[in-house]
Amino acid sequence: MACVQLGLAIAVTLIDDIGVEGVAWLRLAWAGILLLIIVRPRRTAFTGKSFLMCVVLGVVTGAITLLFMAALDRIPLGTASALEFLGPLAVAVARGHGRGRVLWPGLAAVGVLVLTQPWTGAVDPVGIAYALGAASCWACYILLTQKVGDEVAGINGLAVSMPVAGLLATVTVGPAVFERMTPEILLIGLGLAVLLPVVPFALELLALRRLTAASFGTMMALEPALAMVIGFLVLHQSPGHLGVAGICLVVVAGIGAARTGSRAAPVPLEVA
Repeated sequence: MACVQLGLAIAVTLIDDIGVEGVAWLRLAWAGILLLIIVRPRRTAFTGKSFLMCVVLGVVTGAITLLFMAALDRIPLGTASALEFLGPLAVAVARGHGRGRVLWPGLAAVGVLVLTQPWTGAVDPVGIAYALGAASCWACYILLTQKVGDEVAGINGLAVSMPVAGLLATVTVGPAVFERMTPEILLIGLGLAVLLPVVPFALELLALRRLTAASFGTMMALEPALAMVIGFLVLHQSPGHLGVAGICLVVVAGIGAARTGSRAAPVPLEVA
């Protein structure tokens, strides 16, 4: 989450030059190239089923980024973040057990609403549709990432899914952004891709081997809180009383989810 927020801070500086779709393409394209070079996935690391899951995960990963960036072009960040969190929240409720199934996600949902205060922003139906689309993809991303992490050793799965996400971005928005790229922007994009999405997606895959999908979905509520903390420390944006209250609620929910959401780490099987 720290890498995500630092990556977004860098991305904001590029939006004026290459637009939100350009930032999305730059992140996904470089991430796909880097993971292919670093990991160099072996054919023996996959079965036919697991390889197909990685491809589907790549499509979903690209869709999350493109849809959320499109939403940010139309509605405020707080509104988009609150709507996108409905995806992890739905996973937390659907996959949870016992009292924590509703308690921790419910507490997190209240905290995110208090933190982001989406009711203060303008309403754009198309922007809301984009954000809800990103929420649906995020829910699928959590479930698919856990399955890929269980069945594919190491981060080989990401070395397939991220190039697929990069190809999706290239096909959908690439022609509109290529002419805006300069050598300097491409170099900045390389560093940006490391912060977001290479490192956080790899850590999420590893985390989902040890956490249930429900607890992971609830803990994602910590991200808006972390964004506000980084905004205060780096950008000197002071949160109001409601913001502080929201941070406290999501932190408590995240702790509760983590304490009750562990799972035995699976051992992925490689094909001989």
